Amino acid sequence: MAHLHDAFDNGKRISPKLPEGKKNFLIDIDGTICEDIPNEEPGRMATAEIYEGALEICNGWYDEGHIITFFTSRTEAHRAVTEEWLQRHGFKYHGCLFGKPRGGNYHWIDNHIVRATRYDGKFTKLVERQATIEAFEE
Repeated sequence: MAHLHDAFDNGKRISPKLPEGKKNFLIDIDGTICEDIPNEEPGRMATAEIYEGALEICNGWYDEGHIITFFTSRTEAHRAVTEEWLQRHGFKYHGCLFGKPRGGNYHWIDNHIVRATRYDGKFTKLVERQATIEAFEE
């Protein structure tokens, strides 16, 4: 796993940073690495169908030294079934965060660089594209 480096701003210590070239991947579960299953139907979570390419791409990022964290709208009550499913399918990861807000249209505001990639039905390598974004006025 990538080790964080100390960071400073005007001589004051600030939050640590990843080494150059390493990424923190926050990856959704339902509808992204497997079929979309709502929290209201937890009985389906154990048998969710994995999406083609998801395991290979995610594990490839892990093997390259990036940090893999699954970030899901599933609740803590779904932790055991979720982690068992991830392990059974062979996903390599560093953590799993539960309780992501539901409903989409996410706007993440942070003092660190945030890059968003919308999953559109196919797990492949990431490529760079030009896009329009919303940003704070200068």
